[in-house]
Amino acid sequence: MIPQIQPTDLKRILDAGQPVVLLDVRQPDEHAFCALPGSVLIPLGELAARVEEVQPGDAPVVVYCHHGVRSLSGAAILRGAGIEAMSLAGGIDRWTLTVDPSVPRY
Repeated sequence: MIPQIQPTDLKRILDAGQPVVLLDVRQPDEHAFCALPGSVLIPLGELAARVEEVQPGDAPVVVYCHHGVRSLSGAAILRGAGIEAMSLAGGIDRWTLTVDPSVPRY
């Protein structure tokens, strides 16, 4: 089972200034419309070939997408490559609903 993090828990980590790698596995047009600040975009379909670009060091990797389905697959790919990763439960949509309503919904 892929671990998930709730948006409110991620917000606490970010607010505390703890290091975290935010990986967006949506498509470029989705990322351009709205994204979490500081996130890196690697679309899910490219992730297996680009996994070496994810260099978390000691920081946890939080993978996100629109509703949290693609991010589960993305986290599984990373975990298969030996990178500790978790999925943002509910994706950026739940982030907007529970943490930051200024992030546009689509």
